[in-house]
Amino acid sequence: MSETDLASQPGQHPDAIVGSLDIDVPSDATGVTAVPFEASDDDSGQTTTDAPKSSRSSGTDLVREGDVAADYLESLLDILDLDGDLDMDVEGERAVVAIVGKGLGSLIGDKGETLEALQELTRLAVQREMGVRSRLMLDIGGFRAKRRAELAELGTEVSNRVVASGEPERMAAMSPFERKVVHDAVAAVKGVHSESEGEEPQRRVVVLPD
Repeated sequence: MSETDLASQPGQHPDAIVGSLDIDVPSDATGVTAVPFEASDDDSGQTTTDAPKSSRSSGTDLVREGDVAADYLESLLDILDLDGDLDMDVEGERAVVAIVGKGLGSLIGDKGETLEALQELTRLAVQREMGVRSRLMLDIGGFRAKRRAELAELGTEVSNRVVASGEPERMAAMSPFERKVVHDAVAAVKGVHSESEGEEPQRRVVVLPD
């Protein structure tokens, strides 16, 4: 379905839009879709940094990534007939784009599933425009910020339980983004460390005593 076709259906549900957007995926994009860079947390609980050099961007490139992503998302919001403001920032070696506004729950989906799909589509749009893999982070309606705070608190609580009991504790399966937040929270507590185990989508964090 072309963007022209989609524009003629502003009332279409976002989940249907995600499934029908016509993206010209570059031949080397399979790694972006199947294994997002934020999924690269290793079994020590640390984030690996062995991404291809072509994927690492300068500050100027990251700002450009944000601009390209914002243009793509503005078009998507127009197609869906939704209102939202776009905030762009750079955190470390990652461009961050947030859609801010009310009534955006349909773009987040159950447990953030639609948000994750839109993030991957946006990354592919950036890759198509710039010719490099993107690690861009997308947030909608503050979902990731709120989830980050919840998971940081949970990671601290589990760590304290493991310190007190001396027994490892396995957490529920989480997305790569969620696991990274938990790993960071565990690393801040003395006497414990964390690992990731299992295969996607059932990969989970295990908190162990030192």
